Amino acid sequence: MRRLAFLKPVFNFIAIGLLITTLSRIFLFFLFKDRVVETQEYWHIFPIGFRMDLILLCYLSFLPAVLITFLPSKIVKYTNKIVVFYSFLFLFLILFVELATPDFIKQYDTRPNKIFLDYLIYPKEVVGMLLKSYLTSIIVTFLILGITLYFAIKKGNTLFHTQKSDYKFKLIIFPFVAFFLFFGARSSLTSKRPINASNAVFSTDQLTNCLGLNSFYTVAFAAYSIKNEGNTKMYGKMDEAEATARVKKYMNVPETDFTDPSIPFLHNQEPDSLLKRPYNLVVFLQESLGAEYVGILGGKPLTPEFDKLSKEGLLFTNLYCTGTRSVRGIEAVITGFLPSPSESVVKLGNSQQGFFTLADALKRKGYSTSFIYGGMANFDNMASFFNGNGFEDIVDQDDFDKDGNKYAFKGTWGYSDEDLVVKANNYFKSKGNKPFFSLMFSTSNHEPFEYPSGRIKPFDKKPATVNNAMKYADFSIGKFIELAKKEAYFKNTIFIVIADHNTRTYGKNLVPINKFHIPALIIGPNVPKGKVYDKLSSQIDIPPTLLSYLGAQFETPMVGRNLNSLNASTKGRSIMQFNDINAFRVDNQVVIMQPNLNPLQFEIKNDTTFIPVKVNTELAKDALAHVIMAGNLYKEKKYKLRDKKK
Repeated sequence: MRRLAFLKPVFNFIAIGLLITTLSRIFLFFLFKDRVVETQEYWHIFPIGFRMDLILLCYLSFLPAVLITFLPSKIVKYTNKIVVFYSFLFLFLILFVELATPDFIKQYDTRPNKIFLDYLIYPKEVVGMLLKSYLTSIIVTFLILGITLYFAIKKGNTLFHTQKSDYKFKLIIFPFVAFFLFFGARSSLTSKRPINASNAVFSTDQLTNCLGLNSFYTVAFAAYSIKNEGNTKMYGKMDEAEATARVKKYMNVPETDFTDPSIPFLHNQEPDSLLKRPYNLVVFLQESLGAEYVGILGGKPLTPEFDKLSKEGLLFTNLYCTGTRSVRGIEAVITGFLPSPSESVVKLGNSQQGFFTLADALKRKGYSTSFIYGGMANFDNMASFFNGNGFEDIVDQDDFDKDGNKYAFKGTWGYSDEDLVVKANNYFKSKGNKPFFSLMFSTSNHEPFEYPSGRIKPFDKKPATVNNAMKYADFSIGKFIELAKKEAYFKNTIFIVIADHNTRTYGKNLVPINKFHIPALIIGPNVPKGKVYDKLSSQIDIPPTLLSYLGAQFETPMVGRNLNSLNASTKGRSIMQFNDINAFRVDNQVVIMQPNLNPLQFEIKNDTTFIPVKVNTELAKDALAHVIMAGNLYKEKKYKLRDKKK
């Protein structure tokens, strides 16, 4: 062990960091105990917290470990100065944000996040507010920080000085040190994805979940996320009032139906018919099910079940997704939010609470709400986003594991679509007469295309292909509806089967529109059977259309169109985001916007043939308005419902 003494600075850094974060978490637990203990198994905040703290500290320990290993012993005194400064800098920052956490939680009901960073933009106003409202806390904070600084000066050399050691031995031992730090930072060697904030989600209480994190992590994540929030000005500038008016022009909503000027697009949506007991809503989101794989849409003959079911509902034949990632599809179908050059709102900091979703709207109407997924819900931050925005139950791979079904099929991305539909059907049966909303998300149609054998007649000889996975996904769709038809809830439920996006998106055009074409099928009471909707439409039009079938009035900020009430003379519209390129299509005209370039316009002969035409200035402005408003609504937190009355 003496030969490992040169690593003392790393060991001490991790130990002191864990001491700070653990003591802080214990203090926060007792401070908010009355709220926290209402959550079943609330004690999970401590093992989860230890894990998240270790992730952070292992990341931060890597640089000191490299320095004390590779810098030669003859300059050890300079190495020590660097390591001492580095160690106390980050421990000081960790302590500072933890000290700021209690008052921040009291104000915002969560750990420090982007709002904490936003304070730095307005130092004059913020300092004035802090001095007036939190003077005692400021005094205590600076007192503790002062004591810490004193001990840092007195004990820094003892705690964080490395010792001279055999250079060859250090090089030999470093791979093992690096391995353990890497393991600690990822917190897993088997998962494809590093652990993230979604892994702290274990309850429906946002506050309880956030106690399983640490505040340095939440602030650092908020800072990191800023780069993903996009800059809509790269396409051009527009006054917000003009942008709002141009977006409203495309909504089939009378001006008298808008309800709150402070939330630009908030409006009432009336149902086709008002019901005493509104219908349930189930959204079955299909991974990568592009139109090119759907037989009834002119694609490959891979979807006999979907094709057959299309005779039982409303089929959309000219529908286009908004992006190329699952989170973009979730964004469109569950929130109706406009696509933008930023990350999907599922992953952005400002939208983790108080952001409009169908779940939030329906929960306010007395619905139970859920997300059911055969994989891990922490993927792409889904669990965190859903937990903060109206989803009461999150059922994922861990819940499937607990079932102990020896016949279940678990692949790389989680349990098979067949297992998903069986579990979902059982879950829906348990809801009784209470209306429910659920988002189901499939996994099987994803590389490496794993699915149980014996369920389909393969399209390709090789089993693990996209075509065979599509056939299996289609088999599972058919099985789900077959199971549902045998249950009492079926007659009171609106179902939609819709893709999140297509498979790999590529093409010669700036935006490969043909790769954005997706299927959607609505089945349920009062849904016309065997009807086809063939007008150009966007994925963001689906959620308001779904609400029209449920039999209740809703207030919604969605800018998508209720396609059931759209005038026949109104031209179809779709919006697509491809990396940082935006396509705004109306009928057969599409405006393409690229960063820091003038817009281009094309006439679309078909989805792969674009003919350049002169730019229609008004259409280009309409396109810009939609991107500008996506950025403004997100940044200003104006895509929401009105606050609940207390």
